[in-house]
Amino acid sequence: MLETKRLVLRPWEKSDAEALYAIARDPKVGPAAGWKPHRNLAESYKIIGDILIAPENYAMTRKETGELIGSIGFQFPGQSKLPLSQDEAELGIWIGVPYWGNEYGLEASEAVIQHGFRDLGLTRIYVTSFTSNENSERLQEKLGFRYRRTIEEYYCSQLEEYRAVNLRVVVNPELEI
Repeated sequence: MLETKRLVLRPWEKSDAEALYAIARDPKVGPAAGWKPHRNLAESYKIIGDILIAPENYAMTRKETGELIGSIGFQFPGQSKLPLSQDEAELGIWIGVPYWGNEYGLEASEAVIQHGFRDLGLTRIYVTSFTSNENSERLQEKLGFRYRRTIEEYYCSQLEEYRAVNLRVVVNPELEI
């Protein structure tokens, strides 16, 4: 579990299904993050068990109320579509629409990135975002991610389509000269 000023980042639980469905059914969220909006509570429950309950994957909750606002976590070699080394990871994050504009993403990402470098010994953390996702691009820039390249034909298996994504990276500051 990780804590920030306003957030608690904790492991996902099957009991989160109802709260997940409430924010993941919005068509503005999933397609921007690479997945289809959830169709029903049973689907949210299944996604928690099949995808979200994973090492270093966190339910993002407001500290004050405990309400679920999104998800953040790492994908490691073998989980990510990127060709990662053992000391690298890909960061993924999404936030429900009612919580946009509050810089929760920045706050959560800073904590998870610091944890990745300090506690997990990561040397590089990568992110991808659809070229059309300006909010994600701005967040990545604020976090210090540097543009590497655009991948024109990135297959989004959950959306069953190809999209262009920008690939960015941040290097562990202790390794930079």
